[in-house]
Amino acid sequence: MFTPDERRAFLFLVAVAASGGAVRLLRHGPDPAAQPPAGQELSAGDVARQAALSRRALALAQPLRPGEQVDLDRAPADEIERLPRVGPEMARRIALDRDSNGPFGSLQGLGRVPGLGDATLRLLAPFARFSGVAVPAPEAAASPAPAAPRRRAHADPCDSIALPLDLNAATPAQLTCAPGIGPALAERIVTDRTAHGPFREVQDLERVRGIGPRLVQRLAATLRAP
Repeated sequence: MFTPDERRAFLFLVAVAASGGAVRLLRHGPDPAAQPPAGQELSAGDVARQAALSRRALALAQPLRPGEQVDLDRAPADEIERLPRVGPEMARRIALDRDSNGPFGSLQGLGRVPGLGDATLRLLAPFARFSGVAVPAPEAAASPAPAAPRRRAHADPCDSIALPLDLNAATPAQLTCAPGIGPALAERIVTDRTAHGPFREVQDLERVRGIGPRLVQRLAATLRAP
């Protein structure tokens, strides 16, 4: 049986030992042997895939600079996707057609890709260039049967829209023909125009929620305001 003095001395020693362990933990951190090795959670494949996704996101986040063009006879699908009104599926179709049938050679040659209407080709003209030479079609056999006119799988309603659009008169459906404007954003533009009056210049679009300087830069070639 401990006396009161012995009990107090014992408790004091226990407290000192505990505080010493805490100090060592704060100075040196947890035992490295108890920690999993760095990077164990990610395999090499995961790291490579994450790096590829990061590079793709960074490339797509960069709008075309003034005067910058994309070589449609050489560019990969990710680069083609930076063009106005060209989404991932259309970019894939353009690259697949080129790889299967040879270079486009010109804007007229690019028109062979299903889904690219005249309005879209006019919009792409300032941003596209062609470094290749189109492969000529093989000569038809003697007295060929008349070919049926080619019909597009899906008619593009924007083909009949003249560009640039009048920002103060365009309907929501017409505004969706401009690069980067979807149905929801088109409705917000018209609502803002009704509530606050006409836009004095295209840059005034920045007052609409969801539109920033980069998008305004992309829209400058397809919209106009007094």
